[in-house]
Amino acid sequence: MPRDNDASAAARQRRGFWITLAGALVLCPDTLLVRLIDTDAWTLTFWRGLLMGSALFVFFALYQGRGWPARIRQVGWPGLGAALLFGANAVCFVVALEYTTVANTLLIVATSPLFAAALSWIFLGERVSLRTGLAILSCGIGIALIFSGSLFGGERSGSLWGDLSALGTAVGMAGGFVVVRRHRQVNMIPAMALGSLFAGAFALPLALATATPFGLDATQFGLTLVMGLVLLPVAFGLITIGPRYIPAPEVGLMMLLETVLGPLIVWAAIGEEASVEALIGGAVVVCTLAVHALLGLRMARRQALQVGR
Repeated sequence: MPRDNDASAAARQRRGFWITLAGALVLCPDTLLVRLIDTDAWTLTFWRGLLMGSALFVFFALYQGRGWPARIRQVGWPGLGAALLFGANAVCFVVALEYTTVANTLLIVATSPLFAAALSWIFLGERVSLRTGLAILSCGIGIALIFSGSLFGGERSGSLWGDLSALGTAVGMAGGFVVVRRHRQVNMIPAMALGSLFAGAFALPLALATATPFGLDATQFGLTLVMGLVLLPVAFGLITIGPRYIPAPEVGLMMLLETVLGPLIVWAAIGEEASVEALIGGAVVVCTLAVHALLGLRMARRQALQVGR
């Protein structure tokens, strides 16, 4: 019997690994598509929010069956709060890409798990370990280096406004997941879908006032459809399923793939380079997050072994 249990656990581990890896890899071209669509931030936010929110709601309805309206109502006020945070995160992400580099954006956004730890300590009273506290300090140094490049760097650097928007993305994402964690008994996929629609609704009047949101050419609209209806829903769907089978630190490690591969894909495709400050600060952030996740994974496996005994 123990061998059967071990085999079942190993199978679940493999399943979770491949599901999460697939989600992280599918997400990697997201920033490249944003660059290739090449439209203003409000138009892109409108279409991105509308398409992703609609796709997630359709997926949720198909998955839940006839009872899906009641399941949506179950999210209640906490779900609405999470939706507002996810919506703010979606807006800030596109604005960040409008004003700063892909490298700066993804490196700053990658710190969202540490912001989530800090917010969980403030609002949920969860203790922050020494390991996480040191990681927050180290990533703070890395982010400061990235910001210094935007303040004092050259042409390859981003702007301070873009970096602040990326920081807003990280904090909004962290806040949303803290609400989800606090109400983990409720399926919060509708909250993520509603947040996307909120972002689209917020961006539409701004897009109408400053641009032509319905004036995308065939190529732009085709790429937007791929991003909003396929890439984003599939990626976030898989990444949401992954933690059911593998520890959160392992998920965090695989999410670093987008942080590393995203800027490389954009550089290879269109030649967008990162500043020296972003490379140095990014190395600090990625190494810190990787070590933090590896130590957390080691601790989770040790606890699992003790429970198995």
